[in-house]
Amino acid sequence: MTNGDGEWRRTGSGRGTRRTGTGRTLTGAIISVVVIAALLVAALFAAIGSLNRDLYSAGGFVRQYLDAIARHDTVGALSLTGVKPTNAELEAASLPQDLPETLLRASVLGSLTDITLTGDTETTPGLHTVTYDFRLDGTKASMEFQVERAGSFAGVFNAWRFSTSPLAVLQVTVLHEATFEINGLTLDARAHAAPDAPVTFSHQAAYLAFAPQRYELKHESELLTAPTVATPVTSSGATDVTVDAQPNAAFIQQVQDELNEFLDTCATQQVLQPSNCPFGIDIDDRVKGLPTWSIAQYPPVTLVPGQGTFDMADTGGLAHIVVEVQSLFDGDVSVRDEDVPFAVGLTVAMNADGSLNIELH
Repeated sequence: MTNGDGEWRRTGSGRGTRRTGTGRTLTGAIISVVVIAALLVAALFAAIGSLNRDLYSAGGFVRQYLDAIARHDTVGALSLTGVKPTNAELEAASLPQDLPETLLRASVLGSLTDITLTGDTETTPGLHTVTYDFRLDGTKASMEFQVERAGSFAGVFNAWRFSTSPLAVLQVTVLHEATFEINGLTLDARAHAAPDAPVTFSHQAAYLAFAPQRYELKHESELLTAPTVATPVTSSGATDVTVDAQPNAAFIQQVQDELNEFLDTCATQQVLQPSNCPFGIDIDDRVKGLPTWSIAQYPPVTLVPGQGTFDMADTGGLAHIVVEVQSLFDGDVSVRDEDVPFAVGLTVAMNADGSLNIELH
């Protein structure tokens, strides 16, 4: 039975139970709390799982590296575990050790855009091959990365490291010069050479460099020019690039001017065989008066690299002579007015001060 307060009573032996409306409300609240807590725990685990599949996945780890490069955050990119190769890793890959980090700076980096994950394969337990597509200065490219599990942090989130450094080793050969420009930065390949390194005509140097990146290398100086070499670097390890510095128009013209001047000086000698000169003539008749020389055609200068010098092979020209002669046979007097072919070769060495040392042969 119930009373006016909404209670239910059972009478009999003097003992009984009762259930109140307040009790039912408390039980419902407890159940609600338990359900909400369970949902929150489930949501937490779902969030952790989602983060581990995305942000804290192998692909997410590589994405952090690529995003850092894209915004030219070199400090952030280099802070990721496994980015910098150790000397032991370089030695194992047969690469130079203690490499200069000159290129690991923001000013050298180009444009990296449209970064898209295209593959994440677990090749062995804990080891992933991650592939990304992107654009380097607007050109489509892709690169594979090797990453591995490195435990966890906060007890729940996956940690990763590069099992193979994503950095490249840019091995630069500068032919016939020592300096070159890379993405606007001028470097001297001799800067990291051994103090007792021999003086050479060409130079080599190796540098750590970010990958993926597109590097443009060239040389431009007063006398030498190397065309731009565009090198996309989309793999770790060694990338070889050659900067071929060749004599430019100013170099050729300077040598041409000096050769012409030398030949003009030879032409001032009023003899049949000018001394130390590449041209002359033998005449069997009697020479009357002094011969007059001029240069009818100067040999055009063309230079090719040799063993430490730029060389020009024997190249033809024409000297012109005017001289009066008398025949030994009949005494007739005539004027020899003719072109005399000759050939001249030369070598050109560049002095330390940039001047040229030209030797004819």
